[in-house]
Amino acid sequence: MSFFELLENTPKIFGFFGVFLFIFTIAAFIFNFGFKFRITGATIFSLLLSLSSWAFIQSYTEKVVIENAKYVPIVYDNGFDLIIAKADDDFPEESIDPTLEQLSKNLRKGSRSGANVKIRIRKLEQISDGVSKPVVIGEVQKNVKMN
Repeated sequence: MSFFELLENTPKIFGFFGVFLFIFTIAAFIFNFGFKFRITGATIFSLLLSLSSWAFIQSYTEKVVIENAKYVPIVYDNGFDLIIAKADDDFPEESIDPTLEQLSKNLRKGSRSGANVKIRIRKLEQISDGVSKPVVIGEVQKNVKMN
């Protein structure tokens, strides 16, 4: 069983275990067993694990990979409407658009308060010895509103 199959099955596994423990907890209270409060805690914990693993699956999304896109580290993100990624000096011209598309598709919907986010790729251009200036080589704007 792969990791992703196990991840998909954990809410069901913990849920069935929680239901089984719940039935056993009811019996423990009816027959006044001494461990009734311990099994109550185990029941609640297993149901909580089921719910939290279900929530994790809902929030988990794999990264989008686009052909000809290059990895660029994000060097600035104001958390609202601007993301800047740094390209190497030998960054190919034909990789700009796929890289911008990949960066925009990997933003989550509903994040950033529904803003129009500008995503820029920039290089550092050497002006003189020890002095450089940023040059934007590509920019795209994405609306991240929840639909």
